Amino acid sequence: MKKKKLRTRAEAREWLQAQGLTAAAWARSNGFPVRVVQEVLRDRAKGNYGVAHDIAVALGIKEGESTDERQMA
Repeated sequence: MKKKKLRTRAEAREWLQAQGLTAAAWARSNGFPVRVVQEVLRDRAKGNYGVAHDIAVALGIKEGESTDERQMA
């Protein structure tokens, strides 16, 4: 199985900019709280648990499954 290359927080911000998206627009379109997305991108929320973890996984900052997927299993 091929591992997905993880992004740094700076790379995630650059990716959003390249897509023409603000962090707030990305958050709303993916159903995440805007403030938590901004905290993850600024490294104020590490993304170890809960919603911050889901955001970090969705942005490609860390490996793992979203908590919603784990709860369904």
